Amino acid sequence: MQYEMIVLDLDGTLTNRDKIITPRTKADLIEAMERGKKVVLASGRPTYGVMPLARELRLADYGGYILSYNGGVIMDCRTEEMVFARMLPKGSNHRIMELALQNRVDFLTYDGEVILTSNEENPYAKIESSINHLRLHQLEIDEFFAKVDFPVPKFLFVDDGDYLASVEPKVKAALGRDFSVYRSEPYFLEILPQGVDKAQSLERLLEVTGLKREQMIACGDGYNDLTMIRFAGLGVAMENAVLPVRKAADYITASNNEDGVGLVVEKFMLGRE
Repeated sequence: MQYEMIVLDLDGTLTNRDKIITPRTKADLIEAMERGKKVVLASGRPTYGVMPLARELRLADYGGYILSYNGGVIMDCRTEEMVFARMLPKGSNHRIMELALQNRVDFLTYDGEVILTSNEENPYAKIESSINHLRLHQLEIDEFFAKVDFPVPKFLFVDDGDYLASVEPKVKAALGRDFSVYRSEPYFLEILPQGVDKAQSLERLLEVTGLKREQMIACGDGYNDLTMIRFAGLGVAMENAVLPVRKAADYITASNNEDGVGLVVEKFMLGRE
């Protein structure tokens, strides 16, 4: 099978421990795009948080895509148009914020290039800000309830991992089947619309591009990559991936610190062993 598209998780996959794309991997991806292959950056990050890497890889020039918010939004980098977007209904905002208050956790959401947070001093909110190069803006609780009256892509509850482990089942029970609730990191509890995941969004992207899933490679390392690794024609786990991802994968490559993505591109897209 000729692989025409590669979908890449970012942290722990495309970028190394220093959060950068290594020269070999970058060169391999650009060569693949010069041959007409499509590159998709798929992340739980907000769209603006993915753009610096998209610019580095020149996805606007080559016609790549950003899949952000774990599949809530897909953007065509060349046109900057949204191919797909699914938001939380604004009527659910108060309910979700009340759950955060009941469980005594800080929370955040997004408004364009700004992260709206209940506590800008929270160390995990600062991590989200740093990773995505987005400014934190603290709102008092009353302001949050009054001003966040628009659909948002997701909410993030941020706290110590051990504590969030006890909060997660309570939030799932309270929200029922209308929402997708999971931890993308021990300290991040994500709340998205039900049915939003990387695989479902990639199915929509394939419709747009006219490609088949058999022509897609997906590389990842974390739990939120499981669906796309199972969905793709070739699901690839990084050497550093969590065990369920490794078990689900068709192929295991080197770690993110050892050009694992570059090796996949060379072997399966550029025809170099």
